[in-house]
Amino acid sequence: MSNTPTPHNAAKEGEIAKTVLMPGDPLRAKFIADTFLTDVICFNTVRNMLGFTGTYKGKRVSVMGGGMGMPSVGIYTYELFHFYDVENIIRIGSAGGIAENVHVRDVVIGMGACTDSNYASQYHLPGTFAPIASYDLLSRAVNEAERLNIRTKVGNILSSDVFYGDDGDALAKWKKMGVLAVEMEAAALYMNAARAGKNALCMLTISDCPFTGEALPAEERQTSFTQMMEIALSLA
Repeated sequence: MSNTPTPHNAAKEGEIAKTVLMPGDPLRAKFIADTFLTDVICFNTVRNMLGFTGTYKGKRVSVMGGGMGMPSVGIYTYELFHFYDVENIIRIGSAGGIAENVHVRDVVIGMGACTDSNYASQYHLPGTFAPIASYDLLSRAVNEAERLNIRTKVGNILSSDVFYGDDGDALAKWKKMGVLAVEMEAAALYMNAARAGKNALCMLTISDCPFTGEALPAEERQTSFTQMMEIALSLA
């Protein structure tokens, strides 16, 4: 623990739980802490990337923002896994739905994460790595969603390095391969977890559908994804 606090995380030893929920938006982390947790402490305000630890139904759980894009989530999840002894990170984010059967407010669970990123190059592998979720977290999330009668879709997602891409046909190409939704962080999270021998899962609520024009306003993205949050909290 000699590496803590870090330049990005002010938490001291023991202030972060073994399971961390990680939305991209730090204000969504605050919303979760305020809405669902009791006995809450704020362990991080560095760069306004808010982090909280509290209790949910008798279980200790933390929630922390991860930022936008793989470089950002790569830093925060690396430090959580390697410096703070976190065992499970569950990304709870927003995504764009690209499959025809995916609509606004649907919950998508990322079994695998395709990517256009070069993030895996750091590992110098003799081939292409397939970033996948931890099966234990995935299966428990699906079971909890069924118990809560929350309709989910499980499958491949796309973690993209670009939001404003120059290739206007890119999403259509991923769509024809059965990819359900596009976001910007899961692949790096899954790779960091694999390298650290830890567990990771990405759950997404669809905030917009680029092919149909469906979309939620920013405020609803921050506060209305409670079904996804409840599934994630049950996994702590």
